[in-house]
Amino acid sequence: MDDWRNGGFGLYVHWPFCQAKCPYCDFNSHVVSQIDQSVWVTAYQTELRRMGELVPDRLLNSIFFGGGTPSLMHPDTVAAVIDTAREIWPFANDIEISLEANPGSVEAGRFAGYRDAGVNRISMGIQALNDEDLRRLGRIHSVEEARKAFDVARNCFDRVSFDLIYARQGQTLDAWKAELSEALSMAIDHLSLYQLTIEDGTAFGDRYARGKLRHLPTDDNAADMYLATQEICESYGLPSYEISNHARPGAESRHNLIYWRYGDYLGIGPGAHGRLSLNGQRMATEAPKAPGAWLEAVRQGNGTLPFERLSQEDQVVEHMMMGLRLHEGLDLERHGKLASPPISDAKIHALRDLGMIEIINNRLCATSQGRAVLNAVLRELLTD
Repeated sequence: MDDWRNGGFGLYVHWPFCQAKCPYCDFNSHVVSQIDQSVWVTAYQTELRRMGELVPDRLLNSIFFGGGTPSLMHPDTVAAVIDTAREIWPFANDIEISLEANPGSVEAGRFAGYRDAGVNRISMGIQALNDEDLRRLGRIHSVEEARKAFDVARNCFDRVSFDLIYARQGQTLDAWKAELSEALSMAIDHLSLYQLTIEDGTAFGDRYARGKLRHLPTDDNAADMYLATQEICESYGLPSYEISNHARPGAESRHNLIYWRYGDYLGIGPGAHGRLSLNGQRMATEAPKAPGAWLEAVRQGNGTLPFERLSQEDQVVEHMMMGLRLHEGLDLERHGKLASPPISDAKIHALRDLGMIEIINNRLCATSQGRAVLNAVLRELLTD
């Protein structure tokens, strides 16, 4: 029942508002003209205290403000959430408190306010380093604005990460290599590099279904970009520690490691998901998606939908899907306590012979070749 301690305990806070909706985004985000932040402060505090009664006396390892665009939050709102969390749980000495920011919403004074509130890490959504592609991606900032925002963040915080999207429309392998090298010349200690995926229910998804989203790289070209990304980042001293994330040793995102190491985390805010171990059972939690519906649910005394008990099979699947994303791989001893029967030796041997996986210090790890086709590796390991 204490398996979650292998991953730690974190808090995710969802801010659901953006200045504009990006056409590739399938996150729970909403564009509104006015926000009464005092209402949101009260709701977050109320829900934190309610959930704190379910899981008291835990050491909090991380807080992550995601969205949406959390850099639209007033620093006092962020401070109130952090202070309330501190009242409920003891903080780890090295607690990581991250906030996502978009370059168009960055102001020096606001960032100083976040720092003073307790935020110690910024994750910035730059997404591309040329203006034409930024426009295609629906971003409201320019490259110049992104660089200025990045400089503001660097002046306020020791830890600043930023995101880029590759395999974009019309992008060549050589163009991506040049852009990635430029990004690495800016990077401090962490980069998140995501392949563009076309999700149902997004503007890009609708265009793709109508045949209007042209000049996307082929699967082979996208795979070449992925492999080049791994090689180039490693040569710059930022190897991958997870499929899409690169960091100097010791600078990994501690909050995201809680997810990938299958720890427990609270999800607070509209549409937020969580995983909680309660009374020997592992629960999946989810909140109503619509901001108004969530606020009303909190007023009624419960900001989450009914908890879902995860079966042993569910936990086995989640643990493997998360663990194999990491370069460090999956702890086979820990996994064996969840899985019955354990992973088939025949499957392990077959995938090892293909060069897709390896076992190092009793950890099952995907090789660089295996991580490039991880979904196929997982299907093979998880199917009867």
